[in-house]
Amino acid sequence: MDLDSHRKTFTLHDSSISYIDIGEGPTILLGHSFLWDSSMWWPQIAALSEHYRCIVPDLWGHGLSSPVPENTTNLKNIAEQYLQLMDSIGIDKFSVVGLSVGGMWGAELALLAPKRVKTLAMLGCFIGFEPEVSRAKYNQMLDTMTMLQQIPAEMVNQIAPLFFASSCQTDNPELYAAFEAHLLGYAGDSLDSIDKMGKMIFGRRDLMEESDKLTLPVLIMNGTEDKPRPIIEGYLMHDAIDGSEFVHIPNAGHISTLEQSQFINQQLLSFLGKYLA
Repeated sequence: MDLDSHRKTFTLHDSSISYIDIGEGPTILLGHSFLWDSSMWWPQIAALSEHYRCIVPDLWGHGLSSPVPENTTNLKNIAEQYLQLMDSIGIDKFSVVGLSVGGMWGAELALLAPKRVKTLAMLGCFIGFEPEVSRAKYNQMLDTMTMLQQIPAEMVNQIAPLFFASSCQTDNPELYAAFEAHLLGYAGDSLDSIDKMGKMIFGRRDLMEESDKLTLPVLIMNGTEDKPRPIIEGYLMHDAIDGSEFVHIPNAGHISTLEQSQFINQQLLSFLGKYLA
């Protein structure tokens, strides 16, 4: 599948959001993880675009999108910007499927436009506060990257394992090595956006306090080996969001879309098929 031929650009605040627009039918807006880009969804795009129109943006400072704009300071701003993206292409109602920060701004978007977001799927995500210990750890990493203007090899050795199941290096060495190379490729100004986006994510507001307002169909999925977003967080969201569905993703870490793509595809097609005509 040639995704580049389906890539488009939306200009906002003198900055550009790069996104993929592929397929026909009810629309799904997909949000990727921090430190990744829209290609993280490749297996899902291949499956979902046979039934749905998939809009898959690169987050600010990621992929082919511009650096984080000066007036973007929190995840609600990002939700507002993606709502403007959907307006620009004439899409009124849509569903959101997000992993990690994609689920976080997805929940913000569902709260912002409850009459427009039809369903919400959150994978490897937690919409409450970032725990203090992990927030301090990640912020220290971000400060170090920014100071050095690179992600040194020893830090890559700390970061890469956070995104995968423990067996990934053995079971899928090409995936693991490609992510290591991706991290080593960050340098200079690109890390300023990574720092700004990371601080937004780890300093996010607590949406658990508004979880009772998420009255749309919600699917929560957690990898059984997800290190940044342990499965207990999925249970907490499931308990807080009335009527939500909760699924364990077997043998998967944080980037379950690539580690267990067939399982993810089956779960998303089943969930979306129940609610989207």
